[in-house]
Amino acid sequence: MTNRNAYIEKMKLQLDALNVNMNELQDKAQIAKQDARAKYQEEMAKLRQQSQLAIAKLDELKASSEDGWDGVVLEMEKMRDAFTHSFHYFKSQL
Repeated sequence: MTNRNAYIEKMKLQLDALNVNMNELQDKAQIAKQDARAKYQEEMAKLRQQSQLAIAKLDELKASSEDGWDGVVLEMEKMRDAFTHSFHYFKSQL
C-alpha cells in the first residue's frame, strides 16, 4: 500500500470513528432536558455539517494529483483537527 493510500485510509477511519461517536452523543442528547435539547440539536447540526465538509475534503484528497497532494493533505488535517476539536467540545458539554 502506498503512503498516499495509507494516509487516505487513515483519514477515512478517523472520520468514521468520529461519526460513530457523534451518533452516540446524539443518543445522549435525545435524553437531555427539553430546554437543553434545542441547543444540543443545533450543535449536532453544526457537527454534521463539519462532517460533510470533511468527507468532501477526503474525496478531494482521493482525487488530487501528485502535484497538489501536499496542499490537500494540509487542508485535510486542518479540517480533521477542527472537526475533532468541535466534537470533543460538544461531548464535554453533555
